[in-house]
Amino acid sequence: MESLNALLQGMGLMHLGAGQAIMLLVSLLLLWLAIAKKFEPLLLLPIGFGGLLSNIPEAGMALTALESLLAHHDAGQLAVIAAKLNCAPDVHAIKEALALALPSVQSQMENLAVDMGYTPGVLALFYKVAIGSGVAPLVIFMGVGAMTDFGPLLANPRTLLLGAAAQFGIFATVLGALTLNYFGLISFTLPQAAAIGIIGGADGPTAIYLSGKLAPELLGAIAVAAYSYMALVPLIQPPIMKALTTETERKIRMVQLRTVSKREKILFPVVLLLLVALLLPDAAPLLGMFCFGNLMRESGVVE
Repeated sequence: MESLNALLQGMGLMHLGAGQAIMLLVSLLLLWLAIAKKFEPLLLLPIGFGGLLSNIPEAGMALTALESLLAHHDAGQLAVIAAKLNCAPDVHAIKEALALALPSVQSQMENLAVDMGYTPGVLALFYKVAIGSGVAPLVIFMGVGAMTDFGPLLANPRTLLLGAAAQFGIFATVLGALTLNYFGLISFTLPQAAAIGIIGGADGPTAIYLSGKLAPELLGAIAVAAYSYMALVPLIQPPIMKALTTETERKIRMVQLRTVSKREKILFPVVLLLLVALLLPDAAPLLGMFCFGNLMRESGVVE
């Protein structure tokens, strides 16, 4: 009987919480949209599958070694961690102390958990190496640059105004987050509001990069929100376009105003990087990788 009880307690179903169940359903929905409806499969398929992996009860694939220790509620181990943090030996108090601790102290506690026999999950390791370090967004931006054709923009520079419109979305989202904080509905700090605001620019890699710098605790939610709504643009845009344009206008075939030379396409990423990076050095990492990818595309010497 004890063996049967131990078997039941070891099953993930016995530890499935309401939040995990909801996220599993959301992940299945994203997979269905990617596979059955072909809605941005390159985005929704990995997001949906990652959601399944990270929300499997007791698997701990998205937990760090320290989070795994806290999840097991071992009184002796909690007491050791609490003594190092000078707090009460309970999970809630330890989490509060860790949130206020310096990064160096958090790293020490993580190493202590590893010494106690706990190991980080594979998704936690991937996050630390790729996302937490900021490498993955930079590599993604290089790929985006390699896929981008600036020919139509160079032929008609006025279309820059369309890109500038994204800034309205950013500031509107920041102000919305701060408004929720002002009325006490949801508590957001200014860095958190800024990280959330980047979602308004419809740019996933930038949202991940900036939230990792300003509000790493919100990175998961921001990444899922940004990429999910970008993937659903094919559902969101058509009714808006039909409401704002006539059928005749929608039948207009856009043509490039002039032929853009290869020299222009090669010079553009170099000039863009120099102008923007000299004015805003903080933008150099993301913009540099983007321009590097585009330069590789247009130069034709890297294949």
